[in-house]
Amino acid sequence: MYKLTLSVDEKIASRAKRYAERKGTSVSDIVERFLDVVSRPARTEDFPELHRLRGCLKGTDPEAYRKQLLRKYR
Repeated sequence: MYKLTLSVDEKIASRAKRYAERKGTSVSDIVERFLDVVSRPARTEDFPELHRLRGCLKGTDPEAYRKQLLRKYR
């Protein structure tokens, strides 16, 4: 097991400790699980919405869409 030292705001650390206690785990376990999830490469099967959208913009003009958004949100 690798030891990692983090600097965290005192209020956040206190909240994290209370949360971990309520969940019956440790802050270290929570951080480890979080780092495991965010460090994995994203896969489209993890996000079915993205899989359904794949290819929906084929044949469109990105520049025309950008101009439309600029007009809309001015």
